[in-house]
This record gives sequence, structure tokens and C-alpha cells, in this order.
Amino acid sequence: MEPVETKPARVRILDAAHELMLTVGLARATTKEIARAAGCSEAALYKHFDSKEELFVRVLTERLPRLTPLLDSLAAAPGRATLEENLTGIARQAALFYEQSFPIAASLYAETQLKRRHDDTLRALGSGPHMPIQGVDAYLRAEQAAGRVRADADTYAAASLLLGACAQRAFAYDATETGRRPPVDEFAARLARTLLGGIRAPQEPAG
Repeated sequence: MEPVETKPARVRILDAAHELMLTVGLARATTKEIARAAGCSEAALYKHFDSKEELFVRVLTERLPRLTPLLDSLAAAPGRATLEENLTGIARQAALFYEQSFPIAASLYAETQLKRRHDDTLRALGSGPHMPIQGVDAYLRAEQAAGRVRADADTYAAASLLLGACAQRAFAYDATETGRRPPVDEFAARLARTLLGGIRAPQEPAG
């Protein structure tokens, strides 16, 4: 592993921000504390990131399971694998993303002003929690055009159902008798199969 002191400042800042956002929460992870943990000045932090809000977005996109590149590649070239394989891959990546991002983002919802600032920054950066839904929708519409998804299927609703279930997995299972989330691979496969029952074109082979 590369020694901390030899890592570029931007990498150290992202690593420190990720760790602090996980351990103390987004609201309490100040730029001052992040800079200290990264071994740099707050002024140096602002050379790489305009605000804590931007830093939060970069942590999500660069330190967590990457969902957007997968969606972009699938939408650009539909038909490369079966629908079930592709949707299983999407569900797996999304479940891991929400599992790791939920502890970071949860504190946003406790402070209205903080959430408003973050929402404004997300819009300015062309990001936000709606983007994965649009990405899955774009992929399903591409498969629809290729004839593998039913012509009358509501692709946006299907995308919302898929990602909504993945987001639920991040916190809804902690209160169950077992107190454990279902294993991600099993969860993704079951979710994809169930969703396909409603959107697969008649001629599209199962599995």
C-alpha cells in the first residue's frame, strides 16, 4: 500500500473525507477536520474542492462502488448480455453503492439547511440521487428500442423500483429478526428476475 505521505494531496483529502463522513457523519465532518486528517491546510483543501458539498459528491463518485459508468456503458451498447445478467449487475452495484453511501448521507436529512445547500450543489454539478434512476431508465429504453423490453413497459417506473429496492436494502433489514442484510449477490439476482417478469419482451429468453 502506498504510504500516506506520498499520496497526492487530493487523494489524501478524499480518503480523509470518506473516513470522517463514515465515522462522524456528514454534518460533523468539517473541512477543518478533513484537512487535519489529510495532513494539509484548509487552504490546500480549497485548492482542490470548492466546498464541502463538492467534496461529498466526489467521495460518492470516486470512493464508492461506481454505478454511473456501468449504466452508461450498458445504455451505449444494449444487447451485449442477457437482460437478467445486466439487471443483476446493476442491482448488485447499486446495492453496494447505497449500502456504503447511506451512513454518509443520512445526516443530511436531519438538518434542513445543510440538505438544501447540498441539493443546490448537486444541481450545479449535474448530479443527485435522481441520476441513477435516469441512467437505468436510459438503459431500459435502449433495450426497449432493441426489442428486448416490452414496448408498453414503463421503464422509468421499472428503474425506480429496482433502485428503490437497492436503497431499502441499505437500512430496512437492520430491524429484522436476523438483523442482517440479504447477501448482495442473492439479493441482486432475485430482484432482477422479479423485475423482468413485468418488462421482458415475449421473445426475450429467460436467463
